[in-house]
Amino acid sequence: MKCRHCNSYLKKVFVDLQYSPPCNAMLRPAQLNEPEIYYPLKIFVCENCYLVQVDEIEKASNIFNDEYTYFSSYSSSWLEHARKYVDMMLNRFDFAQDALVIEIASNDGYLLQYFKNCGLSVLGVDPAANTADAAREKRIDTIVDFFGSDFAERKLVAHGNKGDLIVGNNVLAHVPDINDFVKGMKITLKQNGIITMEFPHLMCLVEESQFDTIYHEHYSYLSFFVVNRIFAEQGLDIFDVEELPTHGGSLRIYAKHSENESHVITPAVASLLDKEARAGMNDTPYYEGFQERVDNVKYALLSFLLQQKRNDKKVIAYGAAGKGNTLLNYCGIKGSDLIRFAVDASPHKQGRYLPGSHIPVVGIDAIMHFKPDFIVILPWNLKEEISEQLSYAKEWGCRFVVPIPEVVIFE
Repeated sequence: MKCRHCNSYLKKVFVDLQYSPPCNAMLRPAQLNEPEIYYPLKIFVCENCYLVQVDEIEKASNIFNDEYTYFSSYSSSWLEHARKYVDMMLNRFDFAQDALVIEIASNDGYLLQYFKNCGLSVLGVDPAANTADAAREKRIDTIVDFFGSDFAERKLVAHGNKGDLIVGNNVLAHVPDINDFVKGMKITLKQNGIITMEFPHLMCLVEESQFDTIYHEHYSYLSFFVVNRIFAEQGLDIFDVEELPTHGGSLRIYAKHSENESHVITPAVASLLDKEARAGMNDTPYYEGFQERVDNVKYALLSFLLQQKRNDKKVIAYGAAGKGNTLLNYCGIKGSDLIRFAVDASPHKQGRYLPGSHIPVVGIDAIMHFKPDFIVILPWNLKEEISEQLSYAKEWGCRFVVPIPEVVIFE
């Protein structure tokens, strides 16, 4: 395997999570008796450029298809995050009324709807046909395709579509060819346009043992140092960066054409580069010892579940999220023995089974009927939102559990 950025040979293993099915490949009942394909989930760190990455074992076209089950609009906190972002961007930058906002990986129109409501022109790009259909129901024009330099030339620029603002939330880590993806944004961006990208910060993944955010559709795990380098090599300068609490710790970068001098590079850029350097992220030793911490999380969760089984306690999970599937598969949890079922607010997931573990997914109403003793919150980054929504479960003494970075039980 070669580095997807600098093309160096990869030898250094960051963590090996063994074998797992694609995290969003949820099963219909009829598929339970069919063979399920598992792929290696081994992560490497490039010792030349320090991009942390997984090999493209499962093709992106097989992951992001018309059976894709993640719809952004089912998280109220994520919708609020999107709304606040739109307000901030319109207040900070002087966009004309005829400005075009292009969102890459626009999902079900969760973000572009707010720009559209403010009178701006919007265009979404998403490879999953079913989420694109949901966006079109919101009257968000959406192209179903994968974004890259060829797409940018043929489907956007050739039709007169260049962005005053190009947005991408949690997509930069999802692309197999990150160099070509950034090149495509360079092609699509207007002369004085702005790019913003949000992505999980590798520093948080390492320091908080967030190994469950590793799965096949996350091809890269990004530090600011690496992203800054990739953008610079494509003629784009990052002029500002923010650290965000979303997804367990994310970065939002602001980029422009290198030749565009209308935006001054803020002190935050040098500050974060220095923070990462002082932490050791630009050196190999930083990436050692992660496997041991991952295994300790695994042992702690299994110990908790086994103890509750011995005590005849009822345990369920909340959230049929990708991160939960990585966790459950690495822990070797199968069937409904230790975790009876998972509940999820999305009807697109209800009635299916989690990949690998085959835990059934049901609607939230099942909590009241079943009255569990413990609810394991798999999307732990939303633990405040979820525990507040499910506060009624405290009436019968139910407690909540988060497994990352360590098993914590709370009411």
